[in-house]
Amino acid sequence: MAVADEGLPAPTLPSRAARPAAQAPPVKWTVVAIGAVLTVALGAWISQVGGVKTVILYALGLLLGVVLFHSRFGFTSAWRQLVAVGQPRALRAHMLMLAIACLLFAILLGGGIGFGVTPQPLLQPVGAGVVVGAFLFGVGMQLGGSCASGTLFAIGSGQSAILITLTGFVAGSVLGAANFTFWTKTVPPGPIVSLAKTPLGYPGALVISLVVMAAIVAVSFRVERRRKPPAIEEPPTTHGLLRAIRGAWPLWVGAIGLAVLNGATLFFSGSPWGITFAFALWGSKILQLFGVDVAHWAYWMVPKNAAALDSSVLLDKTSVMDFGIILGALIASAAAGAFVLHRRIPWKLALGAVLGGILMGYGARLAGGCNIGAYFSGIASFSLHGWLWGVLAIAGTYAGLRLRPLFGLTNPKPTDSVC
Repeated sequence: MAVADEGLPAPTLPSRAARPAAQAPPVKWTVVAIGAVLTVALGAWISQVGGVKTVILYALGLLLGVVLFHSRFGFTSAWRQLVAVGQPRALRAHMLMLAIACLLFAILLGGGIGFGVTPQPLLQPVGAGVVVGAFLFGVGMQLGGSCASGTLFAIGSGQSAILITLTGFVAGSVLGAANFTFWTKTVPPGPIVSLAKTPLGYPGALVISLVVMAAIVAVSFRVERRRKPPAIEEPPTTHGLLRAIRGAWPLWVGAIGLAVLNGATLFFSGSPWGITFAFALWGSKILQLFGVDVAHWAYWMVPKNAAALDSSVLLDKTSVMDFGIILGALIASAAAGAFVLHRRIPWKLALGAVLGGILMGYGARLAGGCNIGAYFSGIASFSLHGWLWGVLAIAGTYAGLRLRPLFGLTNPKPTDSVC
């Protein structure tokens, strides 16, 4: 079986060829209890520091962690399966997720509907930063074994190797923040292109987006018929009502859950879901502890960024949601009996993890986001840069697959089941 991204095997959409899933292992009650105590304690602290709205965002993060774990909703593996063996089913789940998110975003953004705020789309320039950054991110995903969201929920699931990826992710994010001037001033950033900025507005942007997604789905079926890829292997699960908390969820359930939660994030916070800004913030705050004057970097002189740097991380929306994802995945994985700490990590795997993390962190800052902030939330916001990000990340996946064997990582083969 191929090495899975996010440290966990991904579930399949219904397939007659897929192997039956093994029975889920026993609940790890001690880990569940520890996770519950940490979740309540952090929630109480966040409530004191940030108030009701911040607690709501923290709760959304917890739910995202649960959905990500149970559905094993991957981005790294989806593109690896597509590129390596022509298995497009996970990519079709992406299209379902994006279609629902676009519908919700069109309603919220077009109607100005928010929880005490006017929601704003996530729009980024279409320029060299996205091209280079998304490509680097695509390479880094395949070396690091996870994407941005996958890094967080895999850590919560006990995948200690991904901690190395996170370390590289933070370092690369800080390096990207330090190089902010070059990629915004020296290199022309390009124009911001919004599909909603047309006479047809958000309804027209929604129709265009859905047509593109439908075309991608249609092509994916042709690719699947031509290449006849192996089935996707299911992780251990249980059946009946217990599957909701003990088993693996179908990818379509994960797609719907993530889309709804991203819409909820837009409604309550006024901006879509993102992940990697927090990594740059954490790393820069650590450097401050050692006397590095990061506040004078151009990146941290942007008013919104400067406010985050000067405040507690518990007031930062992205950080609070990231913490929630980790703890939500921790409780969900322990309840499913899947929480496992990996104590021995081969040095080649560790090297690939840290290099992959650095590439992803740096690439995310160049491209204005990651697989969540740029790809998912960008497309849902009808920003052209989101589609460009996805294309370049797939191109980076091609390069990353060539490099994986150097770090002891395997790629799916046409004769293997994939995960």
